[in-house]
Amino acid sequence: MSEAREAPAEAETVEPTTEPGLSETRGGARDPETEAAPAADPVLAADPVLLAARAQARAALAEITDEPSIGADEGHEVHEAHVLTLYFECRLAGYPGWRWAATLARVDEESPVNVLEVELLPGPGAVVAPEWVPWSVRLAQYRETQARQAADEAAEAEAAAAELEEEDGVDPDEDLLTNDFSDFDDEIDGVELDGEDDEEDDSDEKSDDFDDDDEGDDGPDGFEGFSAER
Repeated sequence: MSEAREAPAEAETVEPTTEPGLSETRGGARDPETEAAPAADPVLAADPVLLAARAQARAALAEITDEPSIGADEGHEVHEAHVLTLYFECRLAGYPGWRWAATLARVDEESPVNVLEVELLPGPGAVVAPEWVPWSVRLAQYRETQARQAADEAAEAEAAAAELEEEDGVDPDEDLLTNDFSDFDDEIDGVELDGEDDEEDDSDEKSDDFDDDDEGDDGPDGFEGFSAER
């Protein structure tokens, strides 16, 4: 009886699978350079019919402002395939950097142009009002400023008080400003003041003697001892 030999089963081959849009390098790592990039948003082209309707846009703006206040063309902005805004220079006094805007649209290629909106908008570098701040925020800022100012004033007052305390602590004997110079009443720079008083007394006595001599003159013209015979 012969034994039937079984043929060895063939190994199944498994094909590597990869995610769609991704590629693998050696070791199974993904190659970022070959990954599919996300699709960019399509750039909308301006409707040439709407771009050519600037005269219609100016006429619509003339209904809300004087025609001389509408200046030169200042470009456009595309919103949708058949919707865009045309900009014009604003010549009104007090509105530097502002622009007149007229938004135009049409339903399809065969539809007429319609004016959706006209308005005055600030452009780049336009002078605009400051951002509105709620009252509660402004009040908090005011109180913070007042508190900071009060703290600064208190610090200045403390510094002044400390300076006065330092001045009060100075020894009067060492302070030149409190010296009354009582030790130098009789002598200043080595000169005795009593000598000057004696000289003044001598000059007064000489003056008195001279006056007495003048009173004792009997002769005319002040000549003493002169007598006139009659």
